[in-house]
Order: sequence, then C-alpha cells, then structure tokens
Amino acid sequence: MATGGSSEEDGPLLKSLRQFYSGLWYNAGMKSFVHLKELRKKYLPLSLKDSVIFLVAMAAGAFVCSLLQRITTSDYHVPLIFVLIVLIIALLTNGYFYGLLAAIVSVPAVNWAFTYPYMKLDFSVYGYPLTFLTMLAVGIASSMLATRIKEQEQLRSESEREKMRANLLRSVSHDLRTPLTAISGSVSAVIDNPEMPPDEKRELLINARDDADWLYRMVENLLSITRISGENAGDFRKTPEAVEEVVGEATAKFRRKNPDVRINVSCPEEIVFAPMDPLLIEQVIINLLENGVIHGRTTDTIDLIAEKEGGYVSVTVRDNGVGIEAKKLSHLFDGSVSLLAGDGNRFAGIGLTVCKTIIDAHGGRIEARNVNSGGAEFKFYLPLEADNECP
Repeated sequence: MATGGSSEEDGPLLKSLRQFYSGLWYNAGMKSFVHLKELRKKYLPLSLKDSVIFLVAMAAGAFVCSLLQRITTSDYHVPLIFVLIVLIIALLTNGYFYGLLAAIVSVPAVNWAFTYPYMKLDFSVYGYPLTFLTMLAVGIASSMLATRIKEQEQLRSESEREKMRANLLRSVSHDLRTPLTAISGSVSAVIDNPEMPPDEKRELLINARDDADWLYRMVENLLSITRISGENAGDFRKTPEAVEEVVGEATAKFRRKNPDVRINVSCPEEIVFAPMDPLLIEQVIINLLENGVIHGRTTDTIDLIAEKEGGYVSVTVRDNGVGIEAKKLSHLFDGSVSLLAGDGNRFAGIGLTVCKTIIDAHGGRIEARNVNSGGAEFKFYLPLEADNECP
C-alpha cells in the first residue's frame, strides 16, 4: 500500500517536472527561432524590389552575352560579365542573399548557355572546373565585399548621426538652464516686490514670456529629434503629402507669432506630393523662418519658395537680413552652437541642426548660402519617391 501511495504522490510531481522542463525547452526553442529569424532578416532579407533587381540584372547580363556571341566566337568575356553582374546586384540589393544567389546561379547559367557544348551542362571539358570554381569564388567574394562596404557605410552614417545628436543634446541640456533661470528670476522679482512700478513689472513679464517662447521652441525641436531616433523611431512615418499644404500650415503658424514679417509664398501650380512626416517638415520650415528673423536681425521680408526639380521637391527660405558670416557657413548644421550664438545663449541656432537631422531622415539634403542682394538662403530637397535619396 505504501508503495502504491508513493507512486500516486510521485505522479503529480513528475508531471510538474515534465511540464517545467518542456516549458524550458519550448522557450529555448522559441528564442532560437526568433534569433534565427532576426539573423535571416538582417543578412538574408527578401523583398519584391530586390527580386526584380536580381531578375533584371541577370537578364541584362544574358542579353549582353548573347549580343557578344554574334560578334565574336570567343567566350572568355562571359565569366567576367557575370562577375560584374554579381557585383551590381550586391550593390543594389539589401543583405547577402541576392548577391550570393547571383554568384551561385551564374555558374550553371554560363556553363549551360554560353560555353561549349551549348545548351548543356558539362563541367568535364578541360579547364572548365578551374574556370567555374574561380568564377564562383570571385563572384561570392565580390558579393560579400560589396555588402560589407554598404554595411560599413551605413554604420559610418549612423555614427555621424549619433555624434551630431549627442552634440546637440549636450548643448541643449546646457542652454535650457538659461531661460529657466531668467523666467524664475523675473517672476520672483515681480512677486517679491509688490510696489514695483508697472513699467518695470511689464518689462520683466515680457522678458519671462520671451524666454518661455524660446524654451517652447527648444522643447519642440527636441521632440522632433526623438520622433526619428531611439526607441521612438517607430513614430516616424512617411506618407504622401501635398507640399503646398505643409508650406501653408507652417506659414500660418509663423505668421501668428511674427505678424510684422512679410512672407512671400510661391508654390507650383500643380499639386506636388512627396513622402514625408508633415509635422516634422513643418517644424523644419518654421525653424528656417524663425532663423531668418532672429539671425538676420534686420529681416522684414522672407521669400518662401517650393519648386519641383526633377525627382525632388525643393523648399527655399530666403531673407533680406544681414546674411551669414563666411566662417560660420560650414558649421551651421553640425551642432556647433557656440559659433552661432546671436545674443548670449538664446537663439543659438539649435533649430538648424534639428532641420538637418529631420531632412536626413527623409533621405533629403539641406544647404545654406548668402545671396548677392543681401540676406541668407536656406534650401532643402525631398525625394518624390520613398526609395530615392538625394545625392
């Protein structure tokens, strides 16, 4: 009876242990599966676009070899052409998959279609094994080298963006203290001195309001950066937007705060759509408009021009202010705020770095120059196609 009782008591325990170890194996298996899936997406991504590039490039290689076959009886050029095709595919597609596939597929394709005996797989001809092994090795090496170069370029670009964001955030964290201290001092002075003359109170409160406005713009710029970087990058979505509408929204917001500045807006007669995050591009335009007023110092008129230029749409902000010092032109967008300070630590050009960060995230380009008639001109380009990037 004791033995039977022991078996009955051990039954649930053994069952729990089996469930426990089964759960461990299941979790380990799922983690391995997820890890392998992530590795496949990173190194062997599949996409319709890359598949089309692969097929078109291979077909183009075959077409060129067919034409050359009619001109010359030699077939020594065929392996070289297909190695070039492998390199092109590796450069134009993502990951290793399509480049390696092209290297592997090229060997039997060349042997079957472009070497004797034609339309037949035959690696027994003298010299063929070494030739095709060399072709395969060179194709694989070219594919992997091209992919590695692209990965290193991406890492370099990401490193530069991270460095720029780090410089920006470090500068901003320091400069935020200035308006906060000024606001606190002005409000405290008004509260602690109830008999202060009304004119002095008004001046202190106006200063506090101006500092609060500057602080608001700074926070808006910081929020813009967080939307396209770090854990919040998923909030950044590009959708086709009418450029005229985005320009109009930005202009309306700027005019409410700067009613004394005249803005001449020019947009294309046709409606132009470009993939963008409209709120971020509005922020860019507002930053450029405010920059023209603050750093132009004498600015009273700004030209805001949107144009379609080939496969891109450009937006130009041109003011009639004092222009930009030559030594500062090359540092406008790199976060070197100490070079841009206009009046102490306020309005130090932080927004220009934000503009570049946003435009870069859209695959565009931004530039600045002085105009001969006086003033400064800022111009940015956005690609009209989501997969296109400005040179």
